[in-house]
Amino acid sequence: MIRSLSRRNLLTSLAAIPAVALLAACSDSGEKAEAQDVKPAAPEPAKPAAPAAAAAPEAQGTVDMAALLKPGALPDMQLGKDDAKVTIVEYASMTCPHCAHFAETTFPELKTKYIDTGKARYILREFPFDPSAEAGFMLARCSKDNYFPMVDVLFRQQANWVGVNNTKDALLQIAKLAGFTQESFEACLTDQKLLDDVRSVQKRGADEFKVDSTPSFFINGKTYKGAMSIAEMSAIIDPLL
Repeated sequence: MIRSLSRRNLLTSLAAIPAVALLAACSDSGEKAEAQDVKPAAPEPAKPAAPAAAAAPEAQGTVDMAALLKPGALPDMQLGKDDAKVTIVEYASMTCPHCAHFAETTFPELKTKYIDTGKARYILREFPFDPSAEAGFMLARCSKDNYFPMVDVLFRQQANWVGVNNTKDALLQIAKLAGFTQESFEACLTDQKLLDDVRSVQKRGADEFKVDSTPSFFINGKTYKGAMSIAEMSAIIDPLL
C-alpha cells in the first residue's frame, strides 16, 4: 500500500500516531481499517527449540532469481559474499512485530552459521505498511554504513517507538544514540526522494514478486512467508549447500 502523503505531512504525522493507528498484523489487506478497531499485534510467542532434523517449511511459490536481483530504486543492503551458494532476500516492515521477532530470535544465529561463514548472502528490502515504518527505514538508510546496526536497534527497541503517543520524539531519542542530531534527523525525514524510493522498493515487491505480508523470504528463488526458526531455515538452506 503506497500512500500519497507528502513528506512534510508524514513527518508531522509521526508526532501524533497513537497505538490504535497501527496495523493489526504484518500484512495489508488493501482495505482501510478504522483506527478505533485496530490494535497493534503482539509478537508470536517464541517457539520451542526444534530438533536438528526439522522438516523444511513448504515453499509458497517461486520467483525468477535474475529478476529478483535486478537493481531497484535503492541499492540493495547486503550481508555476505556475492558468490555464496544461497541468497536470502527478506522483505520486512520496521513496525511488524513478527519481523522484530525474527530479527531477535533467528537472525543472529543465521548470520553466524551461514552469512559470516560465506555460505549465504542476505539482502533486506523495505516493505513498510505505515508512516512509522517508512520513517524507520529512512533513518536506517541515512545511517549509511550503519544500516544494519540501525535496523537492529529499531527492531529491538520497537516497543519504545511503535504505538507510542509521539513516535517522532521516540525515534529522535533512538536516532541521537546512533549519532544523529536534531538537524540530520529532520533532514533525513524530509528527504522526499528517499521516501519515494522506499515506497518504490515496496511497490516493486508487491507488483513483481507478490509480497503481501512480512516477513517474506525468497531463498534461491523459493518463497516462504512468516518468521521462521533457525531450525526451519537450516532445513531449507542445508540441502542447497
